[in-house]
Amino acid sequence: MDFYELDINDNILDALDDMRFETCTPIQEQCIPVILQGKDVLGVAQTGTGKTAAYLLPVLSKLDDGGYPKDAINCLIMSPTRELAQQIDREMQGFGYYLKDVSSVAVYGGNDGGRYDRELNSFKRGADVVIATPGRLISHISMNNIDLSRVSFFILDEADRMLDMGFYDDIMTIAANLPKTCQTIMFSATMPSKIEEMASKLLKNPVKIKIAPSMPAEKIVQGAYVCYPPQKLNIVKNIFKTKHPDKAVVFAGSKQKVKDINLSLKKMHINCDEMHSDLTQEERDELMYKFKAGQVNVVIATDIISRGIDIDDITLVINFDVPHDPEDYIHRIGRTARAGSDGYAVTLISPEEIGAFMKIEKVIKREVNKLEVPKEFGETPEYKYVRAQGDGSKNGRRHKGRDRHRGTPSAKGKAESKFHGPSHKGQHKPLHKSKSGDKTHGRKEQTAPKSE
Repeated sequence: MDFYELDINDNILDALDDMRFETCTPIQEQCIPVILQGKDVLGVAQTGTGKTAAYLLPVLSKLDDGGYPKDAINCLIMSPTRELAQQIDREMQGFGYYLKDVSSVAVYGGNDGGRYDRELNSFKRGADVVIATPGRLISHISMNNIDLSRVSFFILDEADRMLDMGFYDDIMTIAANLPKTCQTIMFSATMPSKIEEMASKLLKNPVKIKIAPSMPAEKIVQGAYVCYPPQKLNIVKNIFKTKHPDKAVVFAGSKQKVKDINLSLKKMHINCDEMHSDLTQEERDELMYKFKAGQVNVVIATDIISRGIDIDDITLVINFDVPHDPEDYIHRIGRTARAGSDGYAVTLISPEEIGAFMKIEKVIKREVNKLEVPKEFGETPEYKYVRAQGDGSKNGRRHKGRDRHRGTPSAKGKAESKFHGPSHKGQHKPLHKSKSGDKTHGRKEQTAPKSE
């Protein structure tokens, strides 16, 4: 469906024309008309489906049409992380380019006093749209800095992630400050019971819209090493020693692992840096600027950037730990092979993570190629899920003796041999394109932005 077929005002359409967006994504096609009608919406859609535009476009259109108080906050958008809040704010600036009377402010922690003062000034003037993280907004509410009594639109983006981060009570506290007449829009990548419970409390007869889960882009060449935890760091070092990715992200499950990996790669003279919650917002912003500009080639990070990063030329993603949820795996590896480029994703699987990775393979409907660990790193576990026994053995623990093997690639894996052959034989293919690689210069019809 074309955006011109929707009842969006001309100022929004002019901005979409400038941005060369013409065709709606499925979530936009289904959500925009319903939101324009003033109905509550419960949307189940992954990051990358264009859901930010699905709620911003109709809300901005209605605000620009008028009829809302000039001195009040009219729309409140909740984001689980600063990075996503910043990204929503950027998209807001693009879509609202021609909206002279619609103002916005992003509200999140980790900033200097100057930003805090700017937030206060925006509240006093009545910013039409406030994009906020729960913790920062609760701080303003507790100090009576913000009046939410006239909010007309309440939007929860990535609601499942907010619950995973422990924000349920904060969200309910924030909602208690909103008028009962508020139109509520909630998006979630998954629909666990806790989300259903929250939706039942916040939404009024919502229209439920579910978009089928997207699969990893076909251009992403996926591979995995089955190994023991002490072997993981050596495998990562070997990947960077034998391959030379132009730009890469390594995801790890804890801040300490991030710091350890970063230190090890720096000793190899790799131009890398670390991203985690110990950094101030200014430090995070500076690192992301350097990463985008090519001043830093590798970022080692926790999941803090798995859904908030919007960089098109990342060639390699490494999962140092298996994500707990298949959706997180798709989000992580989706950082590569963007804008039509090729990309590679490698996951390191320890015995206790085998069950989780098998679940991921089931969701993405494919068997990921099991790569061969270099012989000098020692024996490796079998890729076989073993249920916990009454003797206290752990899930995924290998059998002793003849169960040891080196993960011979499956038939599906052989079809993906372009990732690389056995590491110890030196049959590695560079992760970056050669200068003679084909490049497409023709312009294709674009849809609304999918990066979120």
